[in-house]
Amino acid sequence: MPKRVIVEGEKKLILDDFFKVEEVHLSFEKFDGSMSPVVRRLNFERGDSVAAVLHQKQRDVVILVNQFRYPAYDKGPGWLTEVVAGMIDKGEHPEAAMRREILEETGYVVENLVHIADFYVSPGGSSERIFLYCAEISGLDPAGKGGGLASENEDIQLVELSTGEAFARLERGEIQDAKTIIALMWLRTRLVSGVS
Repeated sequence: MPKRVIVEGEKKLILDDFFKVEEVHLSFEKFDGSMSPVVRRLNFERGDSVAAVLHQKQRDVVILVNQFRYPAYDKGPGWLTEVVAGMIDKGEHPEAAMRREILEETGYVVENLVHIADFYVSPGGSSERIFLYCAEISGLDPAGKGGGLASENEDIQLVELSTGEAFARLERGEIQDAKTIIALMWLRTRLVSGVS
């Protein structure tokens, strides 16, 4: 596989807000071993994040969340049903971030976290990487309030579904969030194969 990348000059920050956008000029090694011409690339720097589908084995239900997502508003409903997700704070381990986000958004305390995968969301334009988990919960009721953080203007509604209904919504195309689709497909495969 090609490995060489030559960055021309300094990266330029063209947006420095809640999100950041970097501009860079570079050349990269092509598959034939030659170097590409200098090209301009942008990187939407969002940071790394975590996500988890919550599964309550005893009742065979999953806990998802509904919340408003402005980027999905013009092309769809705006309110999406998703797995619990959030950003990893600087210096925070992904598993610790996941446990924190689950408590903030749902009020549940995690019994066990099973790692599913790490993946890039949209590597053609963003460096964001997601650490995806299945969170096993044992309590029938949340230990905390959930609903998200008022300081972040979060308004999160819990959605409890039997695994059968969650998988049916997946099949009907009602789940439109990629990380949620991946997590539910992983959970369905795991349950069908009898892995506990």
